[in-house]
Amino acid sequence: MLRLELPRPKKGSLRVLALGAHSDDIEIGCGGTLLQLLARRKSVAIDWVVFSGDDVRAAEARASARRLLPGTRPGIETKRFRDGFFPSQHVAIKEEFEKLKRRAAPDLVFCPWRGDAHQDHRLLGELAWNTFRDHLILEYEIPKYDGDWGTPNVYVPLAEAVAARKVEHLLRAFPSQAGNVWFSEETFRAVLRLRGIECNAESGQAEAFYGRKVAIL
Repeated sequence: MLRLELPRPKKGSLRVLALGAHSDDIEIGCGGTLLQLLARRKSVAIDWVVFSGDDVRAAEARASARRLLPGTRPGIETKRFRDGFFPSQHVAIKEEFEKLKRRAAPDLVFCPWRGDAHQDHRLLGELAWNTFRDHLILEYEIPKYDGDWGTPNVYVPLAEAVAARKVEHLLRAFPSQAGNVWFSEETFRAVLRLRGIECNAESGQAEAFYGRKVAIL
């Protein structure tokens, strides 16, 4: 399988924008990739934006980002849009994206998959593409009841230690989600293993993304 690397800016840090509808989305979708990226790059600047959450979930999101990214100073934002009702708040959320566009110039954007069955995830994916039109965007996946598993086309093989750290972090960082049947070590490990098989990862573990538009120079 052909392997490509993310860009290495000639000056400054690799700039990453990570977008999540809910407090645990980013960690579930691309937590391992971020951990591995930070381990392999000397300088990475991360903007971390979560669009919904009450006091408890917002606090979890902020604490999680800080613990997942030690040694960095991520720009963490938590917003208060109503969970499950993003389409009805479309205009206000679009305004937030316009603000992001004016201040952020990312090399890489992580966002939910545009084909996600959850309306909040799907809207963020759509707005990411509407807003960052000339950027590398990788859409991540999140397991859920809806059964919307797709066919990604970009894979990031993870070292076993990174995969283990991701799963451990999720279970510790989000106690508010422990009551959800799907929020378990078995679920997260199964996803990593399945995607690891698909890309023939040496460790057998991988995260997967949808890269709809990629320019190779």
